[in-house]
Parts: sequence; structure tokens; C-alpha cells
Amino acid sequence: MVFKIRSAIVHGLLGAVLALLHITAHAQAWPARPIKVIVPYPPGGPSDIVLRLAADKLRDLLGQPIVVENQPGAGGNIGSATVARAAPDGYTWLIATDSVMTVNPHVYKSMPFKLDDFKPVTLISSFSQTLVCNPGVGVKTLPELIAKAKTTSMSYASGGPGVPGHLSMELLLSMSGMVMTHIPYKGPAPATQDVLAGQVECGLLAGPTVLPHVRSGRLVALAVSGQNRSPTLPEVPTIAEAGIKGYEADFSLVVLAPRQTPDAMVARFRKALIDALQDPPTQERLKATDQVLVGSTPEAAAQKLRNDSLKWGAVARKIGLNLD
Repeated sequence: MVFKIRSAIVHGLLGAVLALLHITAHAQAWPARPIKVIVPYPPGGPSDIVLRLAADKLRDLLGQPIVVENQPGAGGNIGSATVARAAPDGYTWLIATDSVMTVNPHVYKSMPFKLDDFKPVTLISSFSQTLVCNPGVGVKTLPELIAKAKTTSMSYASGGPGVPGHLSMELLLSMSGMVMTHIPYKGPAPATQDVLAGQVECGLLAGPTVLPHVRSGRLVALAVSGQNRSPTLPEVPTIAEAGIKGYEADFSLVVLAPRQTPDAMVARFRKALIDALQDPPTQERLKATDQVLVGSTPEAAAQKLRNDSLKWGAVARKIGLNLD
């Protein structure tokens, strides 16, 4: 009986060692074919832009083509679920706005994946939203807007329910005591158009979308949502600098892999991606899209996702946000 137990233990340990050797050998040979990176949004968004900027250099560094595949739908859930179900072999990766992991689980009634289905790789970049108003509103600073919103019925536009601009504005309302009606749109571009037309007074919207109109004087920029000023609007204060102490609403582009992807592959892909984004022309293009390169460790990415999930979950519950 003792012999059988010992034999079973030995066979079990041998199997584990062989599996580990197989994974190690596989990781050392990686990559041996094209690498697919899924963007869970339509073409043209921040994730898509960043990845396509890096794709050629990434191909040179890894020795294999990078296939960019857009799988939009359900706020990023559809493409993300594809990666969650993919084989953890280093040939399928996800690049998405962190809100897919920090906001969606709190607002969608049915989620096709869990955060634990993924292994964080890196926070590529950070970006914020820009608070703008139509000049006809007659405010030029955040304190002026707060004073007016406390005495006048006002509204604000966002790119849709649950997007960064929506939640950032709701956080601002709760911290400032303002009351404004949310008017959601299908993306920041149509939201911006209605703020320009005066149909909605203000909006907390994507910087690259509103920047040309701020420069032309057709919109007034009051503040930005992040902890640092925008690289494209350095003269505009952060919301914290404008008087709401402790306010910070930075968002990030995050890269994730299926949970069981070997650490060696994750480390190599992360380094290649960060190296690809660090050449000067790419840095300038990033700044033009209002993004700042971060290139965090996997551990730092995981910690920020956990922290932001707690923060945005509380905001979503406070406003009763639920999406199908």
C-alpha cells in the first residue's frame, strides 16, 4: 500500500516536471508564427492607434507579424471575452481601455469574463478627459461652472453611459455638489457637436476630439480630469488644481493575456511593446492623442486595476448605472 502511494506521488511529480519543461521549451521557442492582438473597439480609437503605431517595430523586435483584429461590441466585452477564452500560448493578446475591467463588471448585467481570466501585462499609457463648455454658457473656470450649476438647470454630454467621461463627470458632481443632467451620445464626436451647437452646455470628453475646437475658441476648456495636466493643453489646470482637492480620474490603455500565459512570454512581449513605443516619432504621436507613455510592470497594472475597480464601482452604484 505504501509502495503504491509513493509510486503515485512520484508519477505525479514527474508529470508536473514534464509539464513545466514543456511550457519552458514552448516559451523559449516563442514566437514561431504571427501574433494576434485584439482591440475590442472599432478602428480609430486610442487602443487601435497605439497598437498600429507600434506594430511594425514590434514585428522587428519579435520576428513575427502583428495581426491587429478589431472586435467591437458591448463596451469592449466581446473582444475581451475572445481573449479570455483563447489558448494561453502567447499568440493572442488584448489591448483595451482599463474601463473594460474596472467599470464594465459593475454596470453590465451579464459579463462574459472575469478579471481573473486575464494576466495583466502592462499599463501602456494614461489619458484624461477634458471639461469643456460652450462659450455661450459664460463660464471660463471650474469654480464659475460650479457656482452656475448650483443655481441654474444645466446638462452635460458624454460619449455614452459608463464611458470614462460619464463616470469622471459623475465623480466631479458628487465631490463638488453640482447637479447636472447627463445627456449620453454614441461616442465623443457627436457629443462634441451638440456642445458646439449649444444643445448641451458642457461635456467631459476625449481630449483629441475637443482640442481643435478649444484652439479655435469654439469651446472653452475649464479643466482636465487626470492628476497631471494634458500634454496637448498644458495651460489648462487639472480638476484638483481648479479647487476639487483629491479629485483624480486618469484612465489607461492596458494590455492583458489569457491567465495561464507563461511569465516568460509576458515579460518578452511587454518589453518589446514598450521599446516599440519609445522611439521619438511614436512619442510625438502619442502626445498628439493626449496620451502619456507609462509602461508599468504587470504588478503595478494589476494593482491599479483593482484600485480603480473599487473607485468606479462605487460611482456606478451611486448613480444606479446598469447596462444590458
